[in-house]
Amino acid sequence: MKSKGRNSELIPKHGGYRKLKSFQIAQLVYDVTVRFCDLYIDKRSRTHDQMVQAARSGVQNIAEGSQASGTSKKFEIKLTNVARASLEELRLDYEDFLRQRGLPQFEPEHPALKRFKARRCKSLDDVRGWVEREVALQRKNTDGHRLTGTDTGTRTSTDCCKSSVSVGDSPCKSVHPSTLAANAALSLLNICCYFLDRQIAAQAKDFEKEGGFTERLYKVRTARRRNNS
Repeated sequence: MKSKGRNSELIPKHGGYRKLKSFQIAQLVYDVTVRFCDLYIDKRSRTHDQMVQAARSGVQNIAEGSQASGTSKKFEIKLTNVARASLEELRLDYEDFLRQRGLPQFEPEHPALKRFKARRCKSLDDVRGWVEREVALQRKNTDGHRLTGTDTGTRTSTDCCKSSVSVGDSPCKSVHPSTLAANAALSLLNICCYFLDRQIAAQAKDFEKEGGFTERLYKVRTARRRNNS
């Protein structure tokens, strides 16, 4: 039993990455990105592979860092930083997709984005369900507000806010599913990067306070010498 106690002191509990919010959201981002790239990015382009690999790197490095933390806190921090950097790269790719096509990047208070956040999606099906609902809302709004021959055929966000339809149920502006999917991914990435920033700060604090494997090994050996003397 003593030996087990020494081993547990030398190599603390580690892994458990599936319970991390950062891992769960990064995994969802990966699923969304694979689907998004298959639908909207040319499979022969480098961008397709780079986006998928950046999303995968985020997931894999969070998991590997968590698993490696038992013997190397430095390696854990390094890998978590790699995950954070990969997801930042992916965030830029989504922003580029929207900007280069003249598509809108939603502000935090955009009605559709607020509905997405309220949905608290946990799976790809949840995200797809939100996109489908937003498209349905657009169709319903268009059918319910047929424009006359003198109308331009375009409703701005300001027009929407003046509509008799409540903001909570109004799409405000007609957007393509790719725009919705990209903004959903960006929202998830913002949350994931927030959790990773906190995770890295906590890891650095723990390392500063407790040290790493070398320090723990020294403490265990010192205690063993005292007991044997």
